[in-house]
Amino acid sequence: MQRREFLSAMSLGGYSVLANPSGAPTSSALGSGRTGNEPGKCRIKIGSVSWNFHSLAPGAHPEEAIDIIGSLGFEGVELIANSRQDIDEYWTDATIDRIKKQLERNHLELNQFPFFQPVVEGLTSTNPEERERSLDYFEKGCRIARKLGAPMVNIVAPWARQLKASVTYLPRYFMTDGRPGEKFHIDIAPGYDFDKLWPLFVRTIKACLEQAQVYGMKFSIENHTHTMLPVADSFLRLCDSIPDPALGCNLDCGWAMTQREYPPVAIHKLNRRLMNLHLRDIDSRMRDFVAIGQGVMDLKAIADAAKAIGFSGFLSLEQDGSSEDMKVTCRRYISMMKECLA
Repeated sequence: MQRREFLSAMSLGGYSVLANPSGAPTSSALGSGRTGNEPGKCRIKIGSVSWNFHSLAPGAHPEEAIDIIGSLGFEGVELIANSRQDIDEYWTDATIDRIKKQLERNHLELNQFPFFQPVVEGLTSTNPEERERSLDYFEKGCRIARKLGAPMVNIVAPWARQLKASVTYLPRYFMTDGRPGEKFHIDIAPGYDFDKLWPLFVRTIKACLEQAQVYGMKFSIENHTHTMLPVADSFLRLCDSIPDPALGCNLDCGWAMTQREYPPVAIHKLNRRLMNLHLRDIDSRMRDFVAIGQGVMDLKAIADAAKAIGFSGFLSLEQDGSSEDMKVTCRRYISMMKECLA
């Protein structure tokens, strides 16, 4: 079934009218769409993103990273669709079969399958054709994720296409020190209207969630600076419009801190909506992501908050650029988190 046929079927009576040629469970098989967080009934796991060991450029593939991550003793890994080109050319059935065997050999659980921003960058576009193209690639990504056995797909919250700065990846704009006389500035295109953009965003996210559910998966969205969902409260506003529990938050604790949001408080706010955690460290200025354990991120408080709400997912290391050897960083992270979770 093509995505447009799927959306038409949804408008005519819900999931019960859908055929299921992919073999994926439909909404009725999903139940509530997530496992509830119950204090005292959780076993939090320690994971790593594959791109700790490869770039996010088109054509950067995860095979070597999977073997490294497995050898270091992680319990899970996140793989990623870097680009539309990779979705079309790399993630073939042969590649998927090969990687599934590699994951099994390394005793790694695939806890989610993200789509990098360029794959779905048009989700907030006011141009219907651009938005449709991003939705089409979201559906293609769901198909790959289902074949890989992922329980969940993920995206970073998109930003309004009318906003631009001196960097390509808008959330990174705050990271550089200004030159003398330079002002912090984001270009706002004429016609930018958040009151119109927000309901459009909600409808688009609903369409993404519905497609993920057709493939038997949940859908998590990650907070980033300058996006539609920069903090926990903005995600909870989205949940007011989309109460389906199959939609959840992937809280990135480093990006939360850039917004001066304390991650343990955000964890308590999100509660049952929390589906995954990305951990990284940050300096005292809340600007530079330093090697894990070398900044001001309170990992013990994060672990305690996760345990307090009964979180039973992954705490995945997503280390940002650091001069330290990544294997050294990962070993320290595993040791620290085991101690924090004990």
